[in-house]
Amino acid sequence: MDLKGLRINSKRLRNSLEEMATIGATPNGGVQRLALSDEDKKARDLFVKWLKELDMGITIDDMGNIFGNRPGRNDSLSPVMSGSHIDSQPKGGRFDGILGVMGTLEALRTLHENKVVTERPIIIADWTNEEGSRFAPAMLGSGVWSGTLDRDWVYDRTDNNDKRFEDELTRIGYKGSEPSGKWPVHAYYEYHIEQGPVLEKEGKIIGAPKGILCLHWYDVYLEGEANQVGPTPMEGRHDALCAAAEMILKMNELPQRMGGDLVATVGEIQNYPNSRNIIPDKVHFTVDIRSWDDSHVLKAWELLRRDFDEIAGRRGCPIRIEETWQVRHASFDERLVKGILGIAKETGYSSLYMVSGAGHDASYMNRICPTAMIFVPSIGGRSHVEVENTRWEDCEAGANVLLQAILQSANEK
Repeated sequence: MDLKGLRINSKRLRNSLEEMATIGATPNGGVQRLALSDEDKKARDLFVKWLKELDMGITIDDMGNIFGNRPGRNDSLSPVMSGSHIDSQPKGGRFDGILGVMGTLEALRTLHENKVVTERPIIIADWTNEEGSRFAPAMLGSGVWSGTLDRDWVYDRTDNNDKRFEDELTRIGYKGSEPSGKWPVHAYYEYHIEQGPVLEKEGKIIGAPKGILCLHWYDVYLEGEANQVGPTPMEGRHDALCAAAEMILKMNELPQRMGGDLVATVGEIQNYPNSRNIIPDKVHFTVDIRSWDDSHVLKAWELLRRDFDEIAGRRGCPIRIEETWQVRHASFDERLVKGILGIAKETGYSSLYMVSGAGHDASYMNRICPTAMIFVPSIGGRSHVEVENTRWEDCEAGANVLLQAILQSANEK
């Protein structure tokens, strides 16, 4: 059989993605499958069912990471891994994460029906809590598996309703008995929508990122003094929300002040007591700073922290800051990246060498083994929103490139 001519079944891939999109479907065409929610459990159950249909060995570790193992001719060789995540953002899109899991599943289905035996085993992975929208920070499953994050620290992370990660993992029945921990991996591939506008703007179908930007997350807590708004003069108020507003605007100016090559965002804010006629006495907001240059982010944070301290002192609002997450930039394996660009050319798809601005489990896998990603265009560059969309033809193209990349690595001795 000419393995280079092997192609996935595009209709089957679409059907799988559409069936997954019914789980946690939102009114405007998106999905809401927060990590360790009932919707996440239902999607996991369906994924495991599909793995069983391929007679794969299934392992669920104590972080809830799901691994499907397809044996190779020589199982003493380290496996090739590919995967992504099933969980979503609140009112997120139906391609983010799940395309990488379903794309890998479709590649394995194609190998299964064609009775292809690879030299090395192939493992498909669904990583727990990649998004970090319910339990911060992001990429907790791959973070513990790679040895970067402490499992017990992760177990104690809570959501906005004070529900613990470990308790919710147990509740949905996905706290496995296998200890979460790395093993030797020959190569790791992650297939994903771009989540940005570059591929569409450049008119390219396949993106091969050279790596992922560094990500720094901080949680900022401010304390003010609550009082009735009518009788309390403006002079002398300690309004925590006004202090937060000043800080957020300072952060929005940060990239320009640093000379570019950096993005900074506040995406979450909680205001207390959140009543229209009470001066806010507590505010919690998040800070997300990203750049390809790790030192650039650290310098930016030093500048911003001085601004925050000055504002807090001037407004009489004590400040506490938690460094929630810090992931250095990841440079992917040059040989694997070139391989993806070569496969795209051989299969007739235009391609682009680029950078990933979003975080992925591939950041942590990159510390363990040679790693690369495959991107396909996001229509309008939109992601983490209900209108997120990618053409079915592009989904097929990316899955075909993924199939050939897996085959290439899995047949290396």
